[in-house]
Amino acid sequence: MEGTVVAVVIVAVLVLLVLKSGMRVVNQVERGVVFRWGKALPGHREPGVTFLIPFADRMRKVNVQVVTMPVPTQEGITKDNVSVKVDAVVYFRVIDPIRASIEVQDYVFAVGQVAQSSLRSIIGKSDLDDLLSDRERLHEGLALMIDSPAAGWGIHIDRVEIKDVQLPESLKRSMSRQAEAERERRARVITADGEFQAAQQLANASRIMSDTPEAMQLRLLQTVVEVAAEKNSTLVMPFPVELLRYFDRAAQKIGSDLSAPRQEQAPAAAAESAEQP
Repeated sequence: MEGTVVAVVIVAVLVLLVLKSGMRVVNQVERGVVFRWGKALPGHREPGVTFLIPFADRMRKVNVQVVTMPVPTQEGITKDNVSVKVDAVVYFRVIDPIRASIEVQDYVFAVGQVAQSSLRSIIGKSDLDDLLSDRERLHEGLALMIDSPAAGWGIHIDRVEIKDVQLPESLKRSMSRQAEAERERRARVITADGEFQAAQQLANASRIMSDTPEAMQLRLLQTVVEVAAEKNSTLVMPFPVELLRYFDRAAQKIGSDLSAPRQEQAPAAAAESAEQP
């Protein structure tokens, strides 16, 4: 009787040990791929507690979180023959754990190599202006180039971004001089355009003032008010040009009035001298 109890206890302990050895825990950020006698079973194990057949099953856990992988700096020559150094970053995640475990030996290393070759290829196909200003289109093209082989490995490329474009120092100086010259050109054009508009407005104002001479006097009074607001001790009043013209016309009229009687007296004196013997 005692021997039977001992045997039952031993069997129970062995069963518990076997069950414990076959019990696995899959974390929330992982998926389990089970290989039975070296062959992958269809479907993956979800997060939680799962049981394996001892000595027959082997489980490999695959992380399904988004992986942020920096792409080392790649040196290349652009389409317009400019030597540049470009680095990028790739965001990807596993969407098919079984294919990621079977189709490729190390999917992280494989994606890194594809990203480096794709980055060098995109450098050779792009101009320098595209690398500096039109990066969104390059990001889409680069993501498509990396996603093409990665899709067969059960990998999805979420996003690819170019972080930095390193230019030669001589090219940086040339671009700086070009930008400075462009800013100076725009400043001169703006100044000239302002002077042109001011000249047009002054011409319009002069035409209006020539039609209405009183406007010049009003403008003079406004200038006096503006000058007086500065609290100056001395105020110089300019002599109105219209007043000078008035005096000039008055002098001309007086001169013409004085010359008219003289012209009338001259013929009369000539007639009298002719009548005398």
